[in-house]
Amino acid sequence: MPESPETAMPANAERDYDLIVLGAGPAGENVADYATKRGLRVAIVESELVGGECSYWACMPSKALLRSGHALRAARRLPGAREAITGGLDVEAVLARRDSFTSNWSDAGQVDWLASAGIELIRGHGSLAAPGLVQVGDRQYSACAVALATGSVPVLPAIPGLAEANPWGTREATATAQVPPRLIIIGGGVAGTELAFAFSSLGSEVTMLSRGALLSREEPFAGELVSAALSGEGVQVRFGDTPVRVARDGQGIVSVHLEDGTQLRAEELLVSTGRRPNTKGLGLEALGLDPHGALSVDDTMRVAGTDWLYAVGDVNSRSLLTHQGKYQGRAAAEAIAARLEGAPVSGEPWAKHAATADHAAVPRVVFSDPEVAAVGLTEHEARGKGLDIRVVELDLGAVAGASLHADATAGRAKLVVEQTRQVVIGATFVGQDVSELLHAATIAIVGEVSMNRLWHAVPAYPTVSEIWLRLLEGYHYPAITVASGS
Repeated sequence: MPESPETAMPANAERDYDLIVLGAGPAGENVADYATKRGLRVAIVESELVGGECSYWACMPSKALLRSGHALRAARRLPGAREAITGGLDVEAVLARRDSFTSNWSDAGQVDWLASAGIELIRGHGSLAAPGLVQVGDRQYSACAVALATGSVPVLPAIPGLAEANPWGTREATATAQVPPRLIIIGGGVAGTELAFAFSSLGSEVTMLSRGALLSREEPFAGELVSAALSGEGVQVRFGDTPVRVARDGQGIVSVHLEDGTQLRAEELLVSTGRRPNTKGLGLEALGLDPHGALSVDDTMRVAGTDWLYAVGDVNSRSLLTHQGKYQGRAAAEAIAARLEGAPVSGEPWAKHAATADHAAVPRVVFSDPEVAAVGLTEHEARGKGLDIRVVELDLGAVAGASLHADATAGRAKLVVEQTRQVVIGATFVGQDVSELLHAATIAIVGEVSMNRLWHAVPAYPTVSEIWLRLLEGYHYPAITVASGS
């Protein structure tokens, strides 16, 4: 993209840094780290905790809250182990373990890491004052390039009384010091589903309100199996029930009034209905950029219409997943360093400067029980793109290793294969611990490994990974019934 005088720093200007990153979450840390590795002088600006949402209020604490319940249920599925269990979870121990993974909400360790990596930390809220100029408090810092990594913030639906009832968002839920006796969750997406499992296992009576199917982004069987599992855990899942009014009384009890006249009551209400890019207060409007919407970027993460501004992670809305934000950060750092060195930059698919996987190979896991692990396109998405596909779908019960591992067959696997190239373009696994199957599918998609070559990737017996053999048999020999456990 040719340099624009309105948006680019003058080439001969004296600058404080080569790169300034706004936001010290995982995406921002990766931009800063990889740019520093390439020899750039880098500063990172953070107004909250270094490490960001994932470290303190999302990925780490939520998975810590979930893991103990998963382990207990897994043990209860196995004869011999089941009989040894005489009690439920120790809630205080679970919360203490959660606290350890957040370092008790101290970022001292992360700050030390920044220093060891040679990245300067600037505390405060950063905004764009002009091209290449960042305002933090009453001071301005200049740089050749700026990367926005400010993440996303939750969206509160327009339900009368909801804001006044002080509902939980995911931050409050993952950081709570008390487990409420009753919890209502509005939203049937990933966060709502995971936290329903977590709080149910910790002893809450949980009610979920979902406008449509759970996990509607994934294959339909994923939401169906997870919904059945939630019901089996005592969670009341209500589909299509619309909240029309919310109130919290003087005793702290929240009432959710539904369209059909039903009234639900609980000690806490969690709202998990989506997120939007965190662009408020960044000064985008002064640069002619939309301060309210997602930032449009190319595959090197450069913001459209600029030669100096980049956006990585949730703030660009390409993929609201920590690992994709980190991946984008690595690509952006390589591109920024190359451009500042005057080296060629390739935005071609799969080049080191391009975050190509955002389009074709995004791995995602719902840490429910059963887990949902998926990568690439669903069948619906592939057909919507007009692709010539074949689909292979099997129960996990077709694999001896799955039964040995979990003594249960509640699970399913599916491959979406593009027939023109005969390569996998989508894969979904549902079952206990199936997240560990996911990277093989990601490699198959990114490497465009043919179905004929995959036939020679022999899974060890008896492991859950043998589902790959059964799926390949279903593809190569569709007329033959796959023998379970053989």
